[in-house]
Amino acid sequence: MSNVRARRAGSTAEGRRATGRVPRVHTTRPVRAGVRPGVRAVAASRPGQRRPGRRSVRSAPAPGARRRPLFTGRAVLLGALILLLSLTLAGPIRQFLAGRAELVQLAADGRALDQRAHRLAQQLARQADPAYAERQARERLTYVLPGDRLVVVVDGETVAGDTATVTPKGARSEPSSWYAGLMESLSVADGDASR
Repeated sequence: MSNVRARRAGSTAEGRRATGRVPRVHTTRPVRAGVRPGVRAVAASRPGQRRPGRRSVRSAPAPGARRRPLFTGRAVLLGALILLLSLTLAGPIRQFLAGRAELVQLAADGRALDQRAHRLAQQLARQADPAYAERQARERLTYVLPGDRLVVVVDGETVAGDTATVTPKGARSEPSSWYAGLMESLSVADGDASR
């Protein structure tokens, strides 16, 4: 068995002579890096100070050794799954956001319609009041109740009387028949206003 270990040790350590002895392995407690037995504790208490005798040697990768790939198979698979998940969720999320925007718009339209319905209900309640209807008829249509006197201002002058007797100055009376009205309009159109 020692020959097998010696051959293995010889194959790994190039240029060493195989002695046939088993290499001695020490099983001791772990030693901190940089501290050798027998070195004063003062030197070990100063971390960051290098000793001039030792240099750290970095081993260069062997020419036949494989380099670790930039993207492993697991990373590519994870990226593909994330991409697939994002593409799958993009459509429903977009529809959800569009639906929420539409709901907000419909709620605003509903509030506007409620306000308009409230205003129309108030106007309908006002118009059902007989006093409001009477006031509107007097103001807009100049209706007069029997026994009331109507005062109409014509050309800056006040004329008192009821509606049947008030005629503005310079106003012409209505013709009695249709052909008389036609002849009068023709004479006004020709420039003969003496009639």
